[in-house]
Amino acid sequence: MKKAGVYFPEAHLDARKMAQLAAAGVTEIGFDNVMPLFSVCHESAAIGCKVDWGAVDLMPSVVGRRYRIQDEVRIPGDFLSRPEARVALEAIALLKKRLGGETAVVGKVFGPWTLGYHVFGVEEFLINTILEPDLVKRAIAALKEVTVAFGSAQIEAGADALCLGDHATRDLCSPAAYGEFLADVHAELVSRLSCPLILHICGDTSDRIGAIAETGVACFHFDSKVPTAEARRLAGTRLALMGGTSNFRIIREGTPEAIAEDVREKIECGIDIIGPECAVPLDAPYGNMKTLVGEVKKQGGIRT
Repeated sequence: MKKAGVYFPEAHLDARKMAQLAAAGVTEIGFDNVMPLFSVCHESAAIGCKVDWGAVDLMPSVVGRRYRIQDEVRIPGDFLSRPEARVALEAIALLKKRLGGETAVVGKVFGPWTLGYHVFGVEEFLINTILEPDLVKRAIAALKEVTVAFGSAQIEAGADALCLGDHATRDLCSPAAYGEFLADVHAELVSRLSCPLILHICGDTSDRIGAIAETGVACFHFDSKVPTAEARRLAGTRLALMGGTSNFRIIREGTPEAIAEDVREKIECGIDIIGPECAVPLDAPYGNMKTLVGEVKKQGGIRT
């Protein structure tokens, strides 16, 4: 933020500031992709959820809930033109113009499972996967249209790929629930969004990586809770893997030697894109990110 001269929370709500801060990941740290959506809240805010946009050291969060599970989810017809969605689309267009010739411009959307947490609240949404599964499926069918619309708009704005965040982690979604509620939806999103999808799910996903590979997503962004070699084995040869570097043990607390060893492990195991497992902690040392990039270039030329 100091290098870019742009700070949270303004960077969430001003397209030029958002693009300027995102670009610093390329110009200052050396990443070869750029992704301007820093939070999980943009489409949720645009469809009517209340959002606390945080502070310079605090990420945004959805506040309260908008619906009960019995309610019919109504998606505003103009949500893409609302400021919370429009700012992201404008930032992607600016980054495509500035960096698109040599840097992958990546957008970000959230799937209907995560959006369900936002509009219903986590407890309301999850308990009804057991009590009212048909109502949950009805909600998912409505919310996936938000994912498709926002993703398609980002592609039109210039995104080369999309990170699809859907927080169906083991702690909140069993393997059976993933199969019942989400696997077919993720496959549908692959067919409806005309760019590579990078699916991100936090936590230990070793019990569903095989199912994820069957959805057709291009890449799975995995958490360090899944051992690197195990993730590679479970993904097979078709599903690309990204991430897996611990935000806390490596990015936040790692020595240069620990970072170098982590990169070596990722290369040896055949991880396709090396990088942090999820959103980097706001208090992580800036220098560790540059060290990670440098080690990737030094050890193997795998793109970060």
